Amino acid sequence: MTDETTNPLLTEAQFQLAVQLESIFMPQAKRQREQAYASLKEAGVTDGQLRFVHYTSAEAALNIIRTKRLWMRNTTCMTDYREVLHGFDILNKFFSDKSKTDAFVAALDACVHGAAREALELFRTRWNDVRFTTYVTSISEHDQDENRHGRLSMWRAFGGSAVRVAIVIKVPRLSQGSLALSLLFSPVAYLSEDEVHALIQEVIKNIEANCDFLRTVDRDAVVQTVFYMLVAAVTCLKHEGFREEREWRALYLPKLRPSALMESSTEVVSGIPQLVYKMPLDASVSPALADLDFSRIFDRLIIGPSSYPVVLFEAFTRELANAGIPPTPEQVWNSNIPIRT
Repeated sequence: MTDETTNPLLTEAQFQLAVQLESIFMPQAKRQREQAYASLKEAGVTDGQLRFVHYTSAEAALNIIRTKRLWMRNTTCMTDYREVLHGFDILNKFFSDKSKTDAFVAALDACVHGAAREALELFRTRWNDVRFTTYVTSISEHDQDENRHGRLSMWRAFGGSAVRVAIVIKVPRLSQGSLALSLLFSPVAYLSEDEVHALIQEVIKNIEANCDFLRTVDRDAVVQTVFYMLVAAVTCLKHEGFREEREWRALYLPKLRPSALMESSTEVVSGIPQLVYKMPLDASVSPALADLDFSRIFDRLIIGPSSYPVVLFEAFTRELANAGIPPTPEQVWNSNIPIRT
């Protein structure tokens, strides 16, 4: 029996392999990750952990703190009604062109024969699973200068009369917890159709330039990488108009990569009964989740513009203390952005 407390789920060598494969097949994601980590130095952040923020209702934030669970909802229930289909349409246009498909297949065949066709066929046969059973939690990049007030555009995006809260978390670069939960964690790309097609051409050139390396990689690993490249392309590609959100996504695909640690239940959200997966941010569930325990990743909480700032401040300060996270004065703030609520 594996001792999860002493044996890592991913060795350093496996991590470096994953990084190299990402640089070949997902160069845009790699660039966005590198840019995000480079920004840490510019901001004077020394712990090497990115700050992300989850904007949500005060009620949902209270539930996250009390249960150490973050809900993941089906992409078909997201605000953007073109979720997943937007990316699929752009991807499909590229691979509907036989000459472009042939170029992609030929490049990879020269390194790992048959891997491209196998990955494309796997994606075709599992498309309905990707489209209808992908669950997502959205978070946004958080800048140090947003610590006190949050981001105005995000407060406005929610709108309505409900009180909103922003939970800022620190995400480790290599998380054994995310592996145990079978999560894919990726930045969202805000690209036009032409930019996406140019990106696939870049992948073809990367394959050709790294053929010797790819010949040394396990064949199944190459097939799976190409398959999840396609999955990421359709689930983490959004219309350019959403660019200011600076979104990253944690994705869970229970029919493709199930995890025994993930919980599910039927909940009513905005009047719609739906299946929800609950991501445990709780080391008591498994030692493998230690680096994602809420008490460890919590950075701060920003209460959105509201008519009840004092009441909300007292309530959240108390709940954090009850959850074993007695906040310092710097960790709970009322946003004083003067907008009507």
